[in-house]
Amino acid sequence: MEPKNIFNIKTEQDFLNVSLKTFRYQYENVEIYRKFVDFLKINPDEVDALVKIPFLPIEMFKNHQIMDKNVTADLFFQSSGTTQMNLSKHHIADPALYEESIYKSFEQFIGKPEDFIFLGLLPSYLEKQNSSLIYMVDYLMKKSEKPENGYFLYNHADLFHLLNQLKDQKVILFGVSFALLDFLDFCHSKGGEESLNFLENLMVIETGGMKGRKEEMTKDELLKILKEGLKTDKIYSEYSMTELLSQAYSLGNNEYECPNWMRIMVRNAEDPFSYEKEGRTGAINIIDLANTHSCSFIATQDLGKITGDKFQVLGRIDHSDIRGCSLLVS
Repeated sequence: MEPKNIFNIKTEQDFLNVSLKTFRYQYENVEIYRKFVDFLKINPDEVDALVKIPFLPIEMFKNHQIMDKNVTADLFFQSSGTTQMNLSKHHIADPALYEESIYKSFEQFIGKPEDFIFLGLLPSYLEKQNSSLIYMVDYLMKKSEKPENGYFLYNHADLFHLLNQLKDQKVILFGVSFALLDFLDFCHSKGGEESLNFLENLMVIETGGMKGRKEEMTKDELLKILKEGLKTDKIYSEYSMTELLSQAYSLGNNEYECPNWMRIMVRNAEDPFSYEKEGRTGAINIIDLANTHSCSFIATQDLGKITGDKFQVLGRIDHSDIRGCSLLVS
């Protein structure tokens, strides 16, 4: 396998070819995935289309090491949660591949990281070294090399003051949903809505995460509140998870786009081997070809639908565990 070939994918045929090659490689070299495929009595030689590829349930990352037998990994990412939860763990054999995926996805949908100041309503890397989200934001800060970069999870006053100073510069504020709402409350208490006009050039990227911290609301409700409250139309979203090395971005309307090496498929929530038509809600399957050394074919517990070349995330399957970036700060 040549992992970096995934960044040369241009067409659907390219994606199919690399996906099938990756499937066969992972069947041969990732023990848990091979056992899963064999348990389903699927002949790998007969898999010749994306819809025939078996998708590993994401829960398998909680109880098994999903890893290519030919590599070792010192780095791992762990899902957010409480001490009572059985947390997912994703071993990362090739951090450089993850970083290239971060860079190229960000560049495709947002711009070059070097052009932005990055601020985070997130824990710092030193606090959460095993968070894939924090690793991503920390990497973008390193590429940016701006002295103003930093984390402000609970330091709302300093963040408010800094944003006021940076009002004419290109600034991106990454934040989990509840932390962005907390900061919005602080801003309004500071001086009311009229005092927030300096935020109109700010770009906000929310990363999900409301569970257990504030009253639940839909993504559309959240985006509307942030857009109106922070006085900026640039309220974007990022979609990824511990078990992935790629990111999808939404630049509005809660509609996400994938980089060329990532795809979303929507399965029937009751029948994992059948797929929903465009516009119909089902459970999200993800192909992430950056997961070269773990598993690129993952059946998640998220609900969503495909609209054209974009997709929407509509919530969680009811019986799935509570998980999300908000638990980063538990």
